[in-house]
Amino acid sequence: MATQKPVDENSHVYLIDGSGYIFRAYHALPPLTRSDGTPVGAVQGFCNMLWKLLEDLKGEDQPSHLAVIFDHSGKSFRNDLYDQYKANRPPAPEDLVPQFSIIRDATRAFGTPCIEMENYEADDLIATYARQAEALGADVTIVSSDKDLMQLVSDKITMFDAMKNKRIQAPEVVEKFGVGPDKVIDIQSLAGDSVDNVPGVPGIGVKTAALLINEYGDLDTLLERAGEIKQKGRREKLLAHANDARVSRDLVTLKVDTPVSEPLDDFGLSDPDPETLVGFLREMEFRTFTRKVEEALGAPAADESGDATAPIDRSKYECVTDLTMLDRWIARARAVGHVAVDTETDALSATASGLVGISLATAPGEACYIPLAHIDPEGAGDMFDTGAAPKQIDMTSALAALKPLLEDASVLKIGQNFKYDLAVLARYDIQVAPYDDTMLLSYVIAAGLEKHGMDALAQTHLGHACIPFKEICGTGKSQITFDKVPLDKATAYAAEDADVTLRLWEILKPSVTAKGKATVYETLERPMPSVLADMERAGIKVDPDQLHRLSSDFAQKIAAAEAAAHEAAGKTFNVASPKQIGEILFGDMGLPGGKKTKTGAWSTGADVLDQLAAEGHALPVALLEYRQFAKLKSTYADALLSHINPQTGRVHGSFSLASTTTGRLSSTDPNLQNIPIRTEAGRQIREVFIAEPGHVLVAADYSQVELRLLAHIAGVDALKDAFRDGVDIHAMTASEVFDTPIEGMDPMVRRKAKAINFGVIYGISAFGLSKQIDVSREEAKAFIEAYFNKFPGIADYMERMKEQAKEHGYVETIFGRRAHFPSIKDKNPNMRMFAERQAINAPIQGSAADVIRRAMIRMPAALRQANLDARMLLQVHDELVFEVPENQADDLIALVETTMSQACRPAMELSVPLVVDAKAGATWGEAH
Repeated sequence: MATQKPVDENSHVYLIDGSGYIFRAYHALPPLTRSDGTPVGAVQGFCNMLWKLLEDLKGEDQPSHLAVIFDHSGKSFRNDLYDQYKANRPPAPEDLVPQFSIIRDATRAFGTPCIEMENYEADDLIATYARQAEALGADVTIVSSDKDLMQLVSDKITMFDAMKNKRIQAPEVVEKFGVGPDKVIDIQSLAGDSVDNVPGVPGIGVKTAALLINEYGDLDTLLERAGEIKQKGRREKLLAHANDARVSRDLVTLKVDTPVSEPLDDFGLSDPDPETLVGFLREMEFRTFTRKVEEALGAPAADESGDATAPIDRSKYECVTDLTMLDRWIARARAVGHVAVDTETDALSATASGLVGISLATAPGEACYIPLAHIDPEGAGDMFDTGAAPKQIDMTSALAALKPLLEDASVLKIGQNFKYDLAVLARYDIQVAPYDDTMLLSYVIAAGLEKHGMDALAQTHLGHACIPFKEICGTGKSQITFDKVPLDKATAYAAEDADVTLRLWEILKPSVTAKGKATVYETLERPMPSVLADMERAGIKVDPDQLHRLSSDFAQKIAAAEAAAHEAAGKTFNVASPKQIGEILFGDMGLPGGKKTKTGAWSTGADVLDQLAAEGHALPVALLEYRQFAKLKSTYADALLSHINPQTGRVHGSFSLASTTTGRLSSTDPNLQNIPIRTEAGRQIREVFIAEPGHVLVAADYSQVELRLLAHIAGVDALKDAFRDGVDIHAMTASEVFDTPIEGMDPMVRRKAKAINFGVIYGISAFGLSKQIDVSREEAKAFIEAYFNKFPGIADYMERMKEQAKEHGYVETIFGRRAHFPSIKDKNPNMRMFAERQAINAPIQGSAADVIRRAMIRMPAALRQANLDARMLLQVHDELVFEVPENQADDLIALVETTMSQACRPAMELSVPLVVDAKAGATWGEAH
């Protein structure tokens, strides 16, 4: 507890800007809740920051007195002086408000005075205490980076920015304001403050204000002599807004005579009471931080058995090398009713790798590794031991023992990115169920806030750094496969994965419920890994001969484009070199619009070439064609050949569940999401995907699903009526916006409306639309304005989403999936505007992603019930691709159309119908 100690010339008083600490803590850390659902992320950050400061101050520079000062509320006496003061400030985030009082409790738990006062701001209290201490001869440090406090800096008063570990004294104030601390008030009176709504003098910023004050001495003199200023603009502004400057001075001047009730002498510093502080931290459930404080204060440690955040001790992991040991672990898993599971393989592909071992964990710190296929690592390199193949259980016997456990409905299996393990084990005839996936638990809670890989989650939630894979297997040419890793190293690495997964599950699973996202997890996330694992195992057949022909065709087109580029340039050059392209376009040819990057090279991106091509220049046209066909050849024609599995003759891609903010899936090895949709080249690529003999492919695509969802979410009656009546939505939009009859409509007019319809979803600008439909920017702007005038509900929706994102930091889909946008309040306007566009689009794109997820989850059961011998192979945005015997194609199409169109039910009844277009063909292209 703080003690009473007189302040004198030997004292050093620290005054902490507690309100500044709160907001820094809130924005620096991801959301965190206690098991009862109370948000405590800012509390944890505040405690860490205060503890670090107190620890750093121990030693010669330790303060004699210290207090934390807070704002009492959003209003102060300044609101009486000027009713618009801080009127533009948004309310505090919803999940931060309940943490204010807890942070006060935290301050008191540290034994530190917690000071606030009604009708005054924290800065006024800091100013008062600082001047009192200065008058007594004491040194004062204000822990803050707030520019408003710089007016207090003197020989005895300095500031300290704890985040940057930087002292702020008179030279730093001059660097910031162009004047010393004694003139800061004058500068702020002129420049104003848009954040606090301090008016200042319009058009005069800090630099201009500094020039004026340095010339005229002070604000009063400047305002008295404003008529003498030679620059007309400055003179007129100062004369017109002199009163605003004076009002601003009243607002920015800190009150140094606040009638404080707690005396400085009560701020004497002493160590916190261990029992009080540790008790508070335990109540907050800050386990890792609590242990740190217990150790530092010598407090008795809590019993950590079964504690998810207890330190990880890899030496306790067990290497299971006989069936008796394995049986013991299986029995332990059955007894507790859950077990974390992780597989180790000899390759990255779940559909082509061999199983090397399995790790299990039944409680924090209780984990084992079961090696199954380790071999003699001889020749692996100096960093690895050599010798005979290690003792391990025969794989057939081990899997026979594990299969009943992994398929037991009464034992929950827990994995991290479990889709991979499900696919691996399914190849050994083990169908794992039921399961939880910690990656998806994190994704439901924090999409857009953090990464969801194991290493990142372990660092965030456990404060633990996992063993890097390269430390076990090496890198580059010397890298070995996991089956060659010695068992001691393999056990530490693999068992840690299972241990960390279990610990994360114990933290994340309650948090999903506390945040009200259990339904999202159970209905949209948890079923997906097994669905996608089956799709990846199925793969899709490709025609290698057709791929070779396509690669050759693209090569010819690449050569033709290269020749055309050389001819247009009048010389040969490296068409793959941006540097040479820039020099020719903007140097030799002198084309307009050239811009240089930070490195000094000309920018030659697609947007630059598109603009030049639109202006009729031949070289950019040839370069764009070269790039298009070069990408198609390398990304698809050649890459697909390398991805064909020699055993199956099929391509087995990988779907990523948690790589986007909106819930959309992505795919790799190969990436099928980026195949051009409407181009001839895209159609040719789809032709290489074929059905097995006697089978066909069925492609089922949601028709205009995002526009339909926009109509539903934004409540646009005209659009909803059009979709319900089966009207051509683009023609209807063109008719409304351009006042043109649908009958006999010019196709170009419809195309413009189509571009607006789809562009609005992604926050298209007038510039972007003008490029798409080849009109002037002014015309495009007028089209967009006309669109919003005809459909005002859309503009209202867009503003509503931006405001929701700013207030809460996230938006939600119609099913409750949450997408976070932390940069929505970024100081960089480009970052902020990008986040706003994302926030507008996320509920629409995310809802579409949720709809197709629901359809995919229902599809396996629907196929079984209909006795159809069909397999779901691919998901590409709003489309599903199936393979089915030719004689069952019609039945499959009917089933798929029904299942997909009713995907929202019974959870939700949309106000627009979902329409599905399905077609069969021998190739994917033919099925379109």
